[in-house]
Amino acid sequence: MVITEVKDKVAKKAFLDVARVIYQNDDIWVCPLDNDVEAIFDPGKNSFYNHGKCIRWVLTSENGQLIGRIAAFINNEKAYNYEQPTGGVGFFECIDDEKTAFLLFDTAKAWLKENGMQAMDGPINFGENDTFWGLLSEGFTSPPSYGMNYNPEYYKAFFENYGFKTQYEQITNYLNVLKPFPERFRRIANWVIQKPGYTFKHLKASEIEQFAADFIEIYNDAWKGFENFVPITHATILESFRKMKPLMDENLIWFAYFNGEPASFNIVLPDANPMIKPLKGKLDLKGKLTFLYLKWRGVNRMRAIVMGTKQKFQNHGLESALFIKLGEYVLPLSQYEEMELSWVGDFNEKMIALHAAMGSVFGKKHLTMRYIF
Repeated sequence: MVITEVKDKVAKKAFLDVARVIYQNDDIWVCPLDNDVEAIFDPGKNSFYNHGKCIRWVLTSENGQLIGRIAAFINNEKAYNYEQPTGGVGFFECIDDEKTAFLLFDTAKAWLKENGMQAMDGPINFGENDTFWGLLSEGFTSPPSYGMNYNPEYYKAFFENYGFKTQYEQITNYLNVLKPFPERFRRIANWVIQKPGYTFKHLKASEIEQFAADFIEIYNDAWKGFENFVPITHATILESFRKMKPLMDENLIWFAYFNGEPASFNIVLPDANPMIKPLKGKLDLKGKLTFLYLKWRGVNRMRAIVMGTKQKFQNHGLESALFIKLGEYVLPLSQYEEMELSWVGDFNEKMIALHAAMGSVFGKKHLTMRYIF
């Protein structure tokens, strides 16, 4: 086997094509857009390079066949928040052969050790955890939503046999949009909506800077109590909003305020995967025209990307109210049938309880795993 660091156009193409080889007979898989994958490894498009670095490799057989790939990253803002300095691996793809998988893991491990790391998390992303994050362990029969990892079932044995241990489970639930919310959920939401001082606004692209600032204020307060939390930056959120723009429907993204103070948000996007599946990862001119045509036709699935509520406003029912406001727009459209709720770590009891209160059902499970050298 020959392992090659990705440095030139030929290797970049090979890195992308590995996935096409692995999933060539899998009808469930949706090929991520090449542009989205390459943006992760472009310092001009990924702000994480401001506080970290990454590397990637392609693995070929003796006769030149593509058989695997992996990337390794170090995020200096998080790496030293653990007992052992911890890097990450991701974008792992491999044929069904443990020896091949272990060579990929060994290669990433060696680079991380050379750079002072003593452990690695995987499969994760050199970016925020709303995309390309986690090992799919349950829910193989339904297509992945945009940005969510999908992998063959045999990958789990590779990670476990190498020595990775599960750090936490990522639970993804589905919501039937056409089914009314439970009565108690609706009653609480409507009570909050009518309370003095609360206002609700959907995003307006013309005011994106202000909404970005509101997002940062809420997000950094909402998540600061979680272990190893790193505040989100203005550059990162603007980068995320820029990526969302082609898919964005302003009326699906809602913010709550109390006497003008940003209090809570719910970021929802149409699920792009039904639109991009025919493109096979290629967003060339033909691909763009196809995408625009499919976008015009619309899709029937949404994905809640991320939610957040300032700590002092938690347990006030704001999350419920935001979903009711969203429903006031969505239901008359008669377009959307299902919403995938953003994955929730098994440690986040409040959000798990909210999903249950909404009447959601289990959809998928991903694993975030760690291997200590």
